[in-house]
Amino acid sequence: MGTLAIAVSLLLLMFLAYRGISVLLLAPLMASLAVLLSGDGAFLLPIYTDTFMQALGNYVMQFFPLFLLGALFGQLMADSGAAQSISHGIVSKLDTHHVVLTVVLACALLTYGGVSLFVVAFAIYPISRELFRQANVPKRLIPASIALGSFTFTMTALPGTPAIQNAIPIPFFETNSFAAPGLGIIAGLIMLGLGTTYIQSRVKKAAANGEGYGTHKERETSTDNADATPITMPLALAIIPLIMVIGLNALFTYGIFPSLDLSFISEAFENVSPDAQTGLWAILIALLSASAWLIITRWKYWLDLKDTINRGVMGSLLPIFNTASEVGYGAVIASLAGFAIIRDAVLNVSPNNPLISEALAMSVLAGITGSSSGGLSIALQTLGSEYLAMAQEAGINPELMHRVASIAAGGMDTLPHSGAVITLLAICGLTHRQSYANVAMVTIVLPVIALISVITLGTLFGSF
Repeated sequence: MGTLAIAVSLLLLMFLAYRGISVLLLAPLMASLAVLLSGDGAFLLPIYTDTFMQALGNYVMQFFPLFLLGALFGQLMADSGAAQSISHGIVSKLDTHHVVLTVVLACALLTYGGVSLFVVAFAIYPISRELFRQANVPKRLIPASIALGSFTFTMTALPGTPAIQNAIPIPFFETNSFAAPGLGIIAGLIMLGLGTTYIQSRVKKAAANGEGYGTHKERETSTDNADATPITMPLALAIIPLIMVIGLNALFTYGIFPSLDLSFISEAFENVSPDAQTGLWAILIALLSASAWLIITRWKYWLDLKDTINRGVMGSLLPIFNTASEVGYGAVIASLAGFAIIRDAVLNVSPNNPLISEALAMSVLAGITGSSSGGLSIALQTLGSEYLAMAQEAGINPELMHRVASIAAGGMDTLPHSGAVITLLAICGLTHRQSYANVAMVTIVLPVIALISVITLGTLFGSF
Protein backbone atom coordinates (compact mmCIF):
# COMPACT_ATOMS: atom_id res chain seq x y z
CA MET A 1 0.00 0.00 0.00
CA GLY A 2 2.86 2.37 0.80
CA THR A 3 4.45 1.78 -2.59
CA LEU A 4 1.11 2.34 -4.35
CA ALA A 5 0.67 5.60 -2.42
CA ILE A 6 4.05 6.82 -3.67
CA ALA A 7 3.21 5.82 -7.25
CA VAL A 8 -0.14 7.66 -7.18
CA SER A 9 1.53 10.73 -5.73
CA LEU A 10 4.26 10.74 -8.36
CA LEU A 11 1.85 10.28 -11.27
CA LEU A 12 -0.35 13.12 -10.03
CA LEU A 13 2.69 15.34 -9.57
CA MET A 14 3.74 14.68 -13.16
CA PHE A 15 0.24 15.17 -14.59
CA LEU A 16 -0.60 18.34 -12.68
CA ALA A 17 2.81 19.87 -13.38
CA TYR A 18 2.15 19.29 -17.08
CA ARG A 19 -1.18 21.08 -16.66
CA GLY A 20 0.74 24.13 -15.47
CA ILE A 21 0.20 24.05 -11.70
CA SER A 22 3.18 25.40 -9.77
CA VAL A 23 5.51 22.87 -8.15
CA LEU A 24 5.70 25.19 -5.15
CA LEU A 25 2.14 24.14 -4.33
CA LEU A 26 2.16 20.68 -5.88
CA ALA A 27 5.19 19.35 -4.02
CA PRO A 28 3.83 19.72 -0.46
CA LEU A 29 0.32 18.70 -1.55
CA MET A 30 1.48 15.54 -3.31
CA ALA A 31 3.81 14.72 -0.42
CA SER A 32 0.86 15.09 1.96
CA LEU A 33 -1.25 12.84 -0.26
CA ALA A 34 1.44 10.16 -0.17
CA VAL A 35 1.57 10.39 3.62
CA LEU A 36 -2.21 10.10 3.96
CA LEU A 37 -2.49 7.16 1.55
CA SER A 38 0.35 5.42 3.37
CA GLY A 39 -1.63 5.50 6.61
CA ASP A 40 0.65 7.97 8.36
CA GLY A 41 -1.86 10.83 8.47
CA ALA A 42 -1.41 11.32 12.20
CA PHE A 43 2.15 12.50 11.49
CA LEU A 44 1.20 14.77 8.58
CA LEU A 45 1.96 18.12 10.20
CA PRO A 46 5.28 17.14 11.80
CA ILE A 47 6.35 15.48 8.55
CA TYR A 48 5.62 18.74 6.74
CA THR A 49 7.27 21.09 9.23
CA ASP A 50 10.25 18.85 9.98
CA THR A 51 10.95 16.54 7.04
CA PHE A 52 9.67 18.61 4.10
CA MET A 53 10.72 22.07 5.24
CA GLN A 54 14.05 20.93 6.66
CA ALA A 55 15.02 19.31 3.35
CA LEU A 56 13.83 22.39 1.44
CA GLY A 57 15.78 24.70 3.75
CA ASN A 58 18.96 22.63 3.59
CA TYR A 59 18.87 22.66 -0.21
CA VAL A 60 18.35 26.44 -0.35
CA MET A 61 21.16 26.95 2.15
CA GLN A 62 23.54 24.82 0.06
CA PHE A 63 22.74 25.91 -3.50
CA PHE A 64 21.03 29.32 -3.36
CA PRO A 65 24.30 31.25 -3.92
CA LEU A 66 24.84 29.31 -7.14
CA PHE A 67 21.31 29.95 -8.41
CA LEU A 68 21.59 33.62 -7.40
CA LEU A 69 24.93 34.32 -9.08
CA GLY A 70 24.03 32.23 -12.12
CA ALA A 71 20.81 34.17 -12.70
CA LEU A 72 22.53 37.51 -12.05
CA PHE A 73 25.38 36.72 -14.45
CA GLY A 74 22.91 35.66 -17.13
CA GLN A 75 20.93 38.88 -16.80
CA LEU A 76 24.10 40.98 -16.91
CA MET A 77 25.23 39.17 -20.06
CA ALA A 78 21.85 39.78 -21.69
CA ASP A 79 21.41 43.44 -20.72
CA SER A 80 25.03 44.40 -21.41
CA GLY A 81 24.62 43.30 -25.00
CA ALA A 82 27.31 40.61 -24.55
CA ALA A 83 24.99 37.69 -25.30
CA GLN A 84 23.71 39.34 -28.46
CA SER A 85 27.22 40.30 -29.55
CA ILE A 86 28.45 36.72 -29.21
CA SER A 87 25.41 35.42 -31.09
CA HIS A 88 25.84 37.89 -33.94
CA GLY A 89 29.57 37.15 -34.03
CA ILE A 90 28.95 33.46 -34.60
CA VAL A 91 26.27 34.26 -37.19
CA SER A 92 28.67 36.50 -39.11
CA LYS A 93 31.26 33.71 -39.24
CA LEU A 94 28.96 30.86 -40.31
CA ASP A 95 26.31 32.86 -42.21
CA THR A 96 23.01 31.31 -43.29
CA HIS A 97 24.60 28.27 -44.94
CA HIS A 98 24.88 26.51 -41.58
CA VAL A 99 21.88 27.83 -39.68
CA VAL A 100 21.47 24.79 -37.43
CA LEU A 101 25.14 24.68 -36.42
CA THR A 102 25.14 28.46 -35.96
CA VAL A 103 22.24 28.35 -33.49
CA VAL A 104 23.59 25.31 -31.65
CA LEU A 105 27.08 26.80 -31.22
CA ALA A 106 25.73 30.19 -30.14
CA CYS A 107 23.60 28.54 -27.45
CA ALA A 108 26.42 26.21 -26.42
CA LEU A 109 28.99 28.97 -26.02
CA LEU A 110 26.66 31.04 -23.85
CA THR A 111 25.44 28.21 -21.62
CA TYR A 112 28.93 26.75 -21.18
CA GLY A 113 30.04 30.23 -20.18
CA GLY A 114 27.47 30.33 -17.39
CA VAL A 115 24.45 32.05 -18.94
CA SER A 116 21.09 30.60 -17.88
CA LEU A 117 19.46 28.43 -20.54
CA PHE A 118 16.27 30.50 -20.31
CA VAL A 119 18.19 33.73 -20.88
CA VAL A 120 19.90 32.06 -23.83
CA ALA A 121 16.57 30.94 -25.31
CA PHE A 122 15.15 34.47 -25.13
CA ALA A 123 18.35 35.98 -26.55
CA ILE A 124 18.88 33.49 -29.37
CA TYR A 125 15.32 32.99 -30.58
CA PRO A 126 14.97 36.30 -32.53
CA ILE A 127 18.32 35.64 -34.22
CA SER A 128 17.32 32.04 -34.98
CA ARG A 129 14.02 33.19 -36.43
CA GLU A 130 15.68 35.50 -38.91
CA LEU A 131 18.35 32.96 -39.86
CA PHE A 132 15.84 30.19 -40.49
CA ARG A 133 13.57 32.52 -42.44
CA GLN A 134 16.41 33.72 -44.68
CA ALA A 135 17.59 30.15 -45.30
CA ASN A 136 13.97 28.98 -45.78
CA VAL A 137 14.41 26.27 -43.14
CA PRO A 138 11.24 25.19 -41.26
CA LYS A 139 10.65 27.20 -38.13
CA ARG A 140 9.53 24.04 -36.33
CA LEU A 141 13.22 23.00 -36.11
CA ILE A 142 14.26 26.07 -34.11
CA PRO A 143 13.33 24.62 -30.68
CA ALA A 144 15.39 21.48 -31.31
CA SER A 145 18.39 23.58 -32.36
CA ILE A 146 18.17 25.79 -29.27
CA ALA A 147 17.57 22.80 -27.00
CA LEU A 148 20.57 20.91 -28.38
CA GLY A 149 22.88 23.82 -27.64
CA SER A 150 21.36 24.69 -24.26
CA PHE A 151 19.78 21.62 -22.62
CA THR A 152 22.29 18.86 -23.35
CA PHE A 153 26.09 18.64 -23.49
CA THR A 154 26.90 22.08 -22.03
CA MET A 155 24.51 21.42 -19.15
CA THR A 156 25.64 17.98 -18.02
CA ALA A 157 28.66 16.65 -19.92
CA LEU A 158 31.39 19.19 -20.64
CA PRO A 159 33.91 19.45 -17.78
CA GLY A 160 33.83 22.71 -15.87
CA THR A 161 30.34 23.80 -16.89
CA PRO A 162 28.88 25.99 -14.12
CA ALA A 163 25.36 24.59 -14.70
CA ILE A 164 23.57 23.59 -11.49
CA GLN A 165 23.21 20.04 -12.88
CA ASN A 166 27.00 19.74 -12.81
CA ALA A 167 27.28 21.28 -9.35
CA ILE A 168 24.68 19.27 -7.42
CA PRO A 169 26.76 16.03 -7.25
CA ILE A 170 29.84 17.85 -5.90
CA PRO A 171 29.10 17.70 -2.14
CA PHE A 172 27.77 14.13 -2.35
CA PHE A 173 30.82 12.66 -4.09
CA GLU A 174 33.42 15.25 -2.94
CA THR A 175 34.32 16.01 -6.55
CA ASN A 176 34.45 19.19 -8.60
CA SER A 177 32.86 20.52 -11.78
CA PHE A 178 35.65 19.04 -13.91
CA ALA A 179 34.90 15.46 -12.80
CA ALA A 180 35.81 12.75 -15.36
CA PRO A 181 36.78 15.33 -18.02
CA GLY A 182 37.67 12.86 -20.76
CA LEU A 183 34.40 10.99 -20.50
CA GLY A 184 32.52 14.27 -20.32
CA ILE A 185 34.12 15.50 -23.53
CA ILE A 186 33.32 12.22 -25.29
CA ALA A 187 29.69 12.42 -24.17
CA GLY A 188 29.53 16.05 -25.30
CA LEU A 189 30.91 15.25 -28.74
CA ILE A 190 28.39 12.41 -29.14
CA MET A 191 25.48 14.72 -28.33
CA LEU A 192 26.78 17.58 -30.47
CA GLY A 193 27.76 15.40 -33.44
CA LEU A 194 24.68 13.19 -33.54
CA GLY A 195 22.39 16.10 -32.69
CA THR A 196 23.51 18.42 -35.46
CA THR A 197 23.55 15.51 -37.91
CA TYR A 198 20.00 14.58 -36.98
CA ILE A 199 18.60 18.11 -37.23
CA GLN A 200 20.41 18.67 -40.51
CA SER A 201 18.84 15.48 -41.87
CA ARG A 202 15.42 16.94 -40.98
CA VAL A 203 16.39 20.12 -42.86
CA LYS A 204 17.29 18.12 -45.97
CA LYS A 205 14.12 16.06 -45.77
CA ALA A 206 12.00 19.20 -45.46
CA ALA A 207 13.75 20.74 -48.48
CA ALA A 208 13.17 17.57 -50.50
CA ASN A 209 9.47 17.76 -49.61
CA GLY A 210 9.31 21.41 -50.62
CA GLU A 211 8.75 22.59 -47.05
CA GLY A 212 10.11 26.04 -46.22
CA TYR A 213 10.03 28.32 -43.20
CA GLY A 214 6.25 28.39 -43.23
CA THR A 215 3.73 31.08 -42.40
CA HIS A 216 3.71 32.06 -38.77
CA LYS A 217 2.27 34.87 -36.74
CA GLU A 218 5.35 36.10 -34.95
CA ARG A 219 5.12 37.41 -31.42
CA GLU A 220 7.48 40.09 -30.20
CA THR A 221 9.92 39.05 -27.48
CA SER A 222 11.80 41.27 -25.06
CA THR A 223 14.91 41.01 -27.21
CA ASP A 224 13.07 42.24 -30.30
CA ASN A 225 12.80 45.68 -28.74
CA ALA A 226 15.84 47.74 -29.56
CA ASP A 227 15.35 49.80 -26.41
CA ALA A 228 15.51 46.70 -24.19
CA THR A 229 19.28 46.22 -24.50
CA PRO A 230 22.22 48.62 -24.26
CA ILE A 231 24.74 49.34 -26.98
CA THR A 232 26.14 46.09 -28.36
CA MET A 233 29.42 45.11 -26.75
CA PRO A 234 32.46 44.43 -28.98
CA LEU A 235 32.81 40.71 -29.54
CA ALA A 236 36.32 40.52 -28.05
CA LEU A 237 35.04 42.06 -24.80
CA ALA A 238 31.84 40.01 -24.80
CA ILE A 239 33.75 36.72 -24.72
CA ILE A 240 35.94 37.73 -21.76
CA PRO A 241 33.36 37.02 -19.01
CA LEU A 242 32.69 33.56 -20.45
CA ILE A 243 36.42 32.82 -20.44
CA MET A 244 36.59 34.13 -16.88
CA VAL A 245 33.88 31.75 -15.67
CA ILE A 246 35.59 28.65 -17.06
CA GLY A 247 39.18 29.87 -16.47
CA LEU A 248 38.76 31.01 -12.88
CA ASN A 249 36.77 27.88 -12.07
CA ALA A 250 39.66 25.76 -13.33
CA LEU A 251 42.29 27.94 -11.62
CA PHE A 252 40.71 27.65 -8.19
CA THR A 253 39.78 23.98 -8.66
CA TYR A 254 43.19 22.75 -9.76
CA GLY A 255 45.57 25.49 -8.64
CA ILE A 256 44.65 27.68 -5.71
CA PHE A 257 42.49 25.48 -3.46
CA PRO A 258 44.71 22.34 -3.70
CA SER A 259 47.74 24.44 -2.74
CA LEU A 260 46.09 25.73 0.44
CA ASP A 261 45.87 24.00 3.81
CA LEU A 262 42.16 24.37 4.57
CA SER A 263 42.10 22.19 7.69
CA PHE A 264 41.51 25.30 9.81
CA ILE A 265 38.03 25.55 8.24
CA SER A 266 37.03 22.14 9.56
CA GLU A 267 38.36 23.10 12.97
CA ALA A 268 36.29 26.28 13.05
CA PHE A 269 33.19 24.81 11.36
CA GLU A 270 32.82 21.17 12.33
CA ASN A 271 30.02 20.56 9.81
CA VAL A 272 31.99 21.93 6.85
CA SER A 273 34.22 19.64 4.78
CA PRO A 274 36.48 21.68 2.45
CA ASP A 275 36.89 18.68 0.16
CA ALA A 276 33.14 18.61 -0.41
CA GLN A 277 32.79 22.36 -0.84
CA THR A 278 35.77 23.71 -2.80
CA GLY A 279 34.21 22.60 -6.10
CA LEU A 280 31.19 24.80 -5.39
CA TRP A 281 33.32 27.64 -4.04
CA ALA A 282 35.34 27.71 -7.26
CA ILE A 283 32.18 28.14 -9.38
CA LEU A 284 30.84 30.88 -7.09
CA ILE A 285 34.11 32.83 -7.24
CA ALA A 286 34.18 32.54 -11.04
CA LEU A 287 30.57 33.73 -11.49
CA LEU A 288 30.98 36.57 -9.01
CA SER A 289 34.21 37.75 -10.64
CA ALA A 290 32.73 37.65 -14.15
CA SER A 291 29.63 39.54 -12.97
CA ALA A 292 31.80 42.20 -11.33
CA TRP A 293 33.88 42.51 -14.51
CA LEU A 294 30.74 43.11 -16.58
CA ILE A 295 29.40 45.73 -14.19
CA ILE A 296 32.68 47.65 -13.92
CA THR A 297 33.82 47.55 -17.54
CA ARG A 298 30.37 48.51 -18.87
CA TRP A 299 29.74 51.12 -16.19
CA LYS A 300 29.08 53.97 -18.66
CA TYR A 301 26.77 51.93 -20.90
CA TRP A 302 24.13 50.53 -18.56
CA LEU A 303 20.63 51.81 -19.26
CA ASP A 304 19.45 50.82 -15.77
CA LEU A 305 21.98 48.74 -13.82
CA LYS A 306 19.78 48.61 -10.73
CA ASP A 307 16.91 47.15 -12.75
CA THR A 308 19.23 44.59 -14.36
CA ILE A 309 20.57 43.47 -10.98
CA ASN A 310 17.10 43.31 -9.45
CA ARG A 311 15.71 41.26 -12.33
CA GLY A 312 18.67 38.91 -12.17
CA VAL A 313 18.30 38.42 -8.43
CA MET A 314 14.53 37.95 -8.61
CA GLY A 315 14.98 35.56 -11.51
CA SER A 316 16.82 33.16 -9.23
CA LEU A 317 13.99 32.76 -6.72
CA LEU A 318 11.49 30.67 -8.68
CA PRO A 319 14.06 28.12 -9.97
CA ILE A 320 15.67 27.59 -6.55
CA PHE A 321 12.38 27.22 -4.71
CA ASN A 322 10.88 24.99 -7.40
CA THR A 323 13.84 22.64 -7.11
CA ALA A 324 14.00 22.90 -3.32
CA SER A 325 10.28 22.04 -3.10
CA GLU A 326 10.91 18.94 -5.19
CA VAL A 327 13.75 18.03 -2.83
CA GLY A 328 11.38 18.44 0.11
CA TYR A 329 8.90 16.19 -1.67
CA GLY A 330 11.62 13.59 -2.21
CA ALA A 331 12.60 13.71 1.46
CA VAL A 332 9.02 13.00 2.52
CA ILE A 333 8.74 10.12 0.05
CA ALA A 334 12.06 8.70 1.31
CA SER A 335 10.74 8.75 4.88
CA LEU A 336 7.77 6.50 4.06
CA ALA A 337 7.94 2.76 4.64
CA GLY A 338 6.99 2.00 1.04
CA PHE A 339 10.09 3.75 -0.23
CA ALA A 340 12.32 1.01 1.16
CA ILE A 341 10.92 -1.38 -1.45
CA ILE A 342 11.57 1.11 -4.27
CA ARG A 343 15.04 1.93 -2.95
CA ASP A 344 16.08 -1.71 -2.69
CA ALA A 345 14.70 -2.44 -6.16
CA VAL A 346 16.67 0.45 -7.70
CA LEU A 347 19.90 -0.32 -5.84
CA ASN A 348 19.71 -3.98 -6.85
CA VAL A 349 19.13 -3.34 -10.55
CA SER A 350 22.81 -4.03 -11.16
CA PRO A 351 24.49 -4.84 -7.84
CA ASN A 352 27.86 -5.40 -9.50
CA ASN A 353 27.79 -2.08 -11.37
CA PRO A 354 26.30 0.83 -9.41
CA LEU A 355 26.69 3.08 -12.46
CA ILE A 356 23.69 1.40 -14.07
CA SER A 357 21.56 1.66 -10.94
CA GLU A 358 22.56 5.31 -10.49
CA ALA A 359 21.75 6.17 -14.11
CA LEU A 360 18.32 4.54 -13.79
CA ALA A 361 17.48 6.39 -10.56
CA MET A 362 18.51 9.77 -11.93
CA SER A 363 16.68 9.21 -15.22
CA VAL A 364 13.43 8.07 -13.63
CA LEU A 365 13.25 10.88 -11.08
CA ALA A 366 14.23 13.53 -13.63
CA GLY A 367 11.49 12.22 -15.90
CA ILE A 368 8.87 12.23 -13.16
CA THR A 369 9.67 15.73 -11.95
CA GLY A 370 10.30 17.11 -15.43
CA SER A 371 13.46 18.67 -14.08
CA SER A 372 17.08 17.51 -14.30
CA SER A 373 18.09 19.48 -11.21
CA GLY A 374 15.00 18.37 -9.29
CA GLY A 375 15.40 14.69 -10.15
CA LEU A 376 19.14 14.79 -9.50
CA SER A 377 18.65 16.48 -6.14
CA ILE A 378 15.95 14.06 -4.98
CA ALA A 379 17.96 11.02 -6.06
CA LEU A 380 21.20 12.15 -4.39
CA GLN A 381 19.50 13.39 -1.24
CA THR A 382 17.85 10.00 -0.77
CA LEU A 383 20.40 7.61 -2.29
CA GLY A 384 23.65 9.57 -2.56
CA SER A 385 25.36 7.99 0.45
CA GLU A 386 24.41 4.49 -0.72
CA TYR A 387 25.83 5.14 -4.19
CA LEU A 388 29.06 6.52 -2.76
CA ALA A 389 29.43 3.43 -0.55
CA MET A 390 28.67 1.13 -3.50
CA ALA A 391 31.22 2.96 -5.64
CA GLN A 392 33.91 2.67 -2.98
CA GLU A 393 33.17 -1.03 -2.53
CA ALA A 394 33.35 -1.62 -6.30
CA GLY A 395 36.50 0.49 -6.67
CA ILE A 396 34.76 3.08 -8.85
CA ASN A 397 36.12 6.63 -8.88
CA PRO A 398 33.55 9.09 -7.44
CA GLU A 399 34.28 11.37 -10.43
CA LEU A 400 32.75 8.72 -12.69
CA MET A 401 29.67 8.54 -10.44
CA HIS A 402 29.42 12.34 -10.65
CA ARG A 403 29.55 12.43 -14.45
CA VAL A 404 27.08 9.56 -14.91
CA ALA A 405 24.64 11.20 -12.47
CA SER A 406 24.74 14.54 -14.31
CA ILE A 407 24.35 13.08 -17.79
CA ALA A 408 21.57 10.72 -16.69
CA ALA A 409 19.60 13.56 -15.13
CA GLY A 410 19.83 15.48 -18.41
CA GLY A 411 18.11 12.78 -20.45
CA MET A 412 14.54 12.06 -19.37
CA ASP A 413 14.09 15.56 -17.92
CA THR A 414 12.58 16.87 -21.17
CA LEU A 415 9.44 14.74 -21.33
CA PRO A 416 6.36 16.69 -22.54
CA HIS A 417 5.51 18.03 -19.06
CA SER A 418 8.97 19.55 -18.57
CA GLY A 419 8.87 23.22 -17.65
CA ALA A 420 11.94 23.90 -19.80
CA VAL A 421 10.27 22.38 -22.87
CA ILE A 422 7.00 24.23 -22.29
CA THR A 423 8.86 27.53 -21.85
CA LEU A 424 11.01 26.99 -24.94
CA LEU A 425 8.02 26.23 -27.14
CA ALA A 426 6.20 29.28 -25.76
CA ILE A 427 9.19 31.50 -26.57
CA CYS A 428 9.25 30.15 -30.14
CA GLY A 429 5.48 30.39 -30.54
CA LEU A 430 5.18 26.71 -31.48
CA THR A 431 3.28 23.70 -30.12
CA HIS A 432 4.28 20.26 -28.91
CA ARG A 433 2.70 18.79 -32.02
CA GLN A 434 4.84 20.95 -34.29
CA SER A 435 8.23 20.61 -32.62
CA TYR A 436 8.35 18.20 -29.69
CA ALA A 437 9.38 15.06 -31.59
CA ASN A 438 12.61 16.70 -32.75
CA VAL A 439 13.25 18.21 -29.32
CA ALA A 440 12.82 14.77 -27.75
CA MET A 441 15.25 13.20 -30.19
CA VAL A 442 18.11 15.61 -29.37
CA THR A 443 17.41 15.99 -25.64
CA ILE A 444 16.33 12.46 -24.67
CA VAL A 445 17.40 9.83 -27.20
CA LEU A 446 20.87 11.19 -27.95
CA PRO A 447 21.81 11.95 -24.30
CA VAL A 448 20.78 8.39 -23.43
CA ILE A 449 23.12 7.12 -26.16
CA ALA A 450 25.90 9.29 -24.70
CA LEU A 451 25.08 8.00 -21.22
CA ILE A 452 25.34 4.37 -22.32
CA SER A 453 28.67 5.15 -23.96
CA VAL A 454 30.04 6.77 -20.79
CA ILE A 455 28.89 3.88 -18.60
CA THR A 456 30.45 1.38 -21.01
CA LEU A 457 33.76 3.25 -21.22
CA GLY A 458 33.81 3.94 -17.50
CA THR A 459 33.17 0.28 -16.70
CA LEU A 460 35.95 -0.86 -19.03
CA PHE A 461 38.60 1.80 -18.43
CA GLY A 462 37.54 3.65 -15.27
CA SER A 463 37.34 7.43 -14.92
CA PHE A 464 39.47 9.63 -17.15
